[in-house]
Amino acid sequence: MKKAIGYILVLICTMLCFGIFSGCIKTMESHSRYEITAEYSPENKTLAGTVKVTFENTTDNELSVLKFQLYPNAYRKDALYQSISTAYSTSAYYKGESYGEMVISSVNGSKNWEVMGEDENILYAYLERSLFPGDKVVLDIGFMTKLAEVNHRTGITAKAVNLGNFFPILCGLKDGGFVETVYYSDGDPFYSDCADYKVTLTLPKEYTVAASGELIEERTLESKKVHTMSATNVRDFAIVLSEKFTVLRAESGGKELLYYYYADETPDKTMDVIEESFSFFEETFGEYPYPQYSVVQTGFCFGGMEYPCLSMISDGLKGEEAARAIVHETAHQWWYGVVGSDQIENAWQDEGLAEYSSLLFFEKYEKYGFTREGLVASALKEYRSYYDVYGSVLGRTDTRMTRHLKDYISDYEYRCLSYDKSVVMFDTLRKSVGEKKFIDSLRKYYKDCAFTQASVGDLVGCFERSGLDVSGFFDSFLDGKAIL
Repeated sequence: MKKAIGYILVLICTMLCFGIFSGCIKTMESHSRYEITAEYSPENKTLAGTVKVTFENTTDNELSVLKFQLYPNAYRKDALYQSISTAYSTSAYYKGESYGEMVISSVNGSKNWEVMGEDENILYAYLERSLFPGDKVVLDIGFMTKLAEVNHRTGITAKAVNLGNFFPILCGLKDGGFVETVYYSDGDPFYSDCADYKVTLTLPKEYTVAASGELIEERTLESKKVHTMSATNVRDFAIVLSEKFTVLRAESGGKELLYYYYADETPDKTMDVIEESFSFFEETFGEYPYPQYSVVQTGFCFGGMEYPCLSMISDGLKGEEAARAIVHETAHQWWYGVVGSDQIENAWQDEGLAEYSSLLFFEKYEKYGFTREGLVASALKEYRSYYDVYGSVLGRTDTRMTRHLKDYISDYEYRCLSYDKSVVMFDTLRKSVGEKKFIDSLRKYYKDCAFTQASVGDLVGCFERSGLDVSGFFDSFLDGKAIL
């Protein structure tokens, strides 16, 4: 009898681990690994190093070339596409014109290589032998990233250094091939698959490091420090450096929360926003799969920017604006960080869900001064204003939500369709299907699509599998047929 009970307990534990009895998300093995070794030189405004990439061919096709995004080349003087729109360029380039780039010095393990792409933004590494499904290859890439002085994802700000998208990263896989994308100023022009990371960063010892990964070792070498960090099954790896950071720490559900700041008069209140929103999203959508999450105050021309396990928040935001940015970027840890989607073709899928998830949070936490009715009304007003203005100027208004980033005319159009119309769409859906089915469907979406690039069909399917016929509803909004 005792032996039988033991078997039953083992079976129950196993089922719990695989999420059969719980809302836990599934785990998925990473098929790529990055080992980055780099050094930051403030004098030269450069980050130089190597990245060792282990790649497994998970497609059904033979691959003879690996393709890597070189995002810092978007900051070149002669770049074809603006990394920052004209509307934000003054606040971004706080010292005037400034440029950056990424230089590739070597690709060991390949037959040969060249920088290609529509805007010198893709590294082609031609393999010595073709990779068949299941085959692996290891490449060592030497690179140097020159940083512009700019309040943006990759650059030197007045009080910090933003290292988002700072290294050569594999283009995401879709339909058996690599997805190449240029750096559009509207939206987040990124499409990357989950991988494991080990990052060793050397820099002057005066700097404090906020990063996507956990710190596993720190060594002091005279005037420098060597930080070694790791992260498992994440979509990207970002770092923010500053000589001025103060760090607050908290804990939520066994996860460490960190807030890095240098210009916050009420940091404890900010930490409350981080802790409350993080806890709310875990409770509402499902467990956060990583051991820590960092919110980092830094120079940024927009409100904020999400990366796995780390969010950048503009140091120009105060009070309610800062709270809204923090909650929105924290929601992205679920919708983008864990559940990926095609941000190039369907920006609304992660932005709209993050924005509506923020509404759900503020609806519960009334002390922040926002209501469901007020937020929906504001979104609808912005959308209708966009519809009227663009209609009068252009003679027509394109209200399609499913569109490529290059097809947005402006930041304003991007926001009105990806954020505002999405809020109206999800709120209308919630009213139609009911509170419980709405939340249950999103929990199912989070659990079923964790660590993947979820399609629109995956999202719709999670509502359909809950017994809801919503495909026509989504089509009407996404195709621009719904009248608001």
